[in-house]
Amino acid sequence: MAVVKSDKLGLYISIPFCRSKCTYCNFASGVYPASEHARYVERLLEDLKHAGKWAAEMGVELPRIVDTVYLGGGTPSLLAPQLIAQLFAAIRAGFNVESTAEITVECAPGQVDDETIDALASAGVNRVSLGVQSFVDREAQVSGRLHDRPMVLGDLRRLRAAGITNLNIDLIAGLAGQTFASWDESLAVLLDTGVPHASVYMLEVDEDSRLGRELLGNGKRYHAELVPIDDAIARMYETAIDKLEKAGLRQYEISNFAQSGFQSQHNLRYWERRPYLGLGLDASSALRAKDATSKPARKSELRYILRSKTTEDLSEYLSGPQAAEIAWLSPERQQEEAWFLGLRLNRGVQIAALKREFGGDGILRALEVVERLVESCLAVSDGKTVRLTARGRMVSNDVFQEFLFAADHPTALEEMAAN
Repeated sequence: MAVVKSDKLGLYISIPFCRSKCTYCNFASGVYPASEHARYVERLLEDLKHAGKWAAEMGVELPRIVDTVYLGGGTPSLLAPQLIAQLFAAIRAGFNVESTAEITVECAPGQVDDETIDALASAGVNRVSLGVQSFVDREAQVSGRLHDRPMVLGDLRRLRAAGITNLNIDLIAGLAGQTFASWDESLAVLLDTGVPHASVYMLEVDEDSRLGRELLGNGKRYHAELVPIDDAIARMYETAIDKLEKAGLRQYEISNFAQSGFQSQHNLRYWERRPYLGLGLDASSALRAKDATSKPARKSELRYILRSKTTEDLSEYLSGPQAAEIAWLSPERQQEEAWFLGLRLNRGVQIAALKREFGGDGILRALEVVERLVESCLAVSDGKTVRLTARGRMVSNDVFQEFLFAADHPTALEEMAAN
């Protein structure tokens, strides 16, 4: 997918507050005093006010027209209604938010009261994502969730009554204690709700979550011994693809499924490499340089993308503006992203578009990777489009490593062949 010069922007705003920290969570979020909420929003308002100045100092384009807004976290719905109103007023004061913009807020089931729903609707929120993870109460509780099934169903009714009908439900395959039968139960309840979008994730094991650390260390406090084996998790994921597809929720990205017309426009922005500005704790941005020939080294490289990431330390963020982590992506780095982000989408990447962006000779090495992936049945190509197969999506992290050309270790394909 080639970068298209765009006069529109996506806004991502991180709200890191939670009532409890889920065992599997590896995000920069946590349980903080409610007294921090107002201070945090005040800092966000300051960042919104000075976003244009920051962009000018960085030498990047900051489109003023916004067509997607996404509040993630954390649990953005924990903000008091007046803080929600202040935040959206500042967004609209600083940017031209289109009347048709997709405006999404993540909510924790059982933690969104009527006043908050009214505040969201009044602010123009038209899409809500509920982090359900499991409709089986014992699985949700073991994972640190505070809801039960009736709470979720009640939230859906109240959101729809408020006019917010573009709804997403997240599920995780591989939670502690999950079985094939309980997974089927969660999928059945999800489909019965009639939501037009679902996200299905396979449990990730890494040291950035409590459950991940316990799995790596063979502990038992968070029930790591009850986590299904990898093969079982993969089968659960495959079952979800099949059942959602039959119910009209078609997979359009590795973890995302939607009825026609209900794909997440904000998340598509990431995979299509369109510009977005991230504000708040541990938020990332991707913006195009105004005058790429002056950034930052070889003038023969005419296209640069600025990626920035804010601090993940709440105290540091609240203390005032901080220097973000900055990386200028050269065309080589951009091409790597073009492949592994574009291949997340079921529709794949268009070879002609990448040739226009990076040059025919510039993508030759990547096309050699494509040939190997096709031979390994991890991808298919008709000479115009490259797409991952179902097996390729299952091992997508290994596939994407093939396009990191600077790596000096054996490729994932070579390692797979050796095993």
